[in-house]
Amino acid sequence: MRTSGPLVYLTLLAAIALSVFPLYWLFVVATRANDVVGDWPPPLTPGGNLGENVTRLFAAEDANFLLGMVNSAIASVTVTVSVVFFSSLAGFAFAKLRFRGRNALLLVILATMMIPVQMGIIPLYMIMVELGWQNRLQAVVVPFLVSAFGVFLMRQYAERAVPDELVEAARVDGCSTFGIFWKVVLPALRPGAAVLGLFTFMGTWNEFLWPLAVLEADNPTVQFSLSQLSSTYYTDYTLMFSGTLIATLPLLFVFIAFGRQIIGGIMEGAVKA
Repeated sequence: MRTSGPLVYLTLLAAIALSVFPLYWLFVVATRANDVVGDWPPPLTPGGNLGENVTRLFAAEDANFLLGMVNSAIASVTVTVSVVFFSSLAGFAFAKLRFRGRNALLLVILATMMIPVQMGIIPLYMIMVELGWQNRLQAVVVPFLVSAFGVFLMRQYAERAVPDELVEAARVDGCSTFGIFWKVVLPALRPGAAVLGLFTFMGTWNEFLWPLAVLEADNPTVQFSLSQLSSTYYTDYTLMFSGTLIATLPLLFVFIAFGRQIIGGIMEGAVKA
């Protein structure tokens, strides 16, 4: 069995340092006052202004940061749960069920992934206007409840993770099609679903362009709120960095909470490949 040499560990430590340093610098600036942002050499130790900066952040009327956090949390959780459920269900159907037009329908779904998101903003905005959903939270939730990428990912995962014999055995025992999915297939798809859930949550939480188009400043998402902090004549960098720091915490929490299943899903796919 080959062992890793010192160069490998040094390389890994350098990669970790380069990955963590932006987050650390974000924290340092968030704990400082504005007068030290442009100092050279820059300060590398935390200050004592974090509490004051966070208080000013939530008190900023133009940003509506607290409402933005709440809206983003509702949208991200709803979209993530919906995408994981429907993608797993569709992935199971495409991988294990036999029906007419299956391959053609899968190609249609994959073809939608080739269309740039920016091309769909105008027609999607027109639909929101017709429905009267401008500046309403459902406008950033409903259009993203299903994901073509999620369907493709879960189809590929179900193809390898669920043996055909297991599905047939459950059918012989009298399970319905949905019962097979819920009791047999879904538990086997848990690692892949965790990976998809993380990607979906991060994508929805970090989405900026579509909320900017369909929402207004009095009902923002968290990324919209952060943009409002830099839209004035004077840019308060400590306020922006404090907001970015707080907006990053839910992503870190999700990764820590589901990290084991996420890494297990990635490693399982790598071993099977």
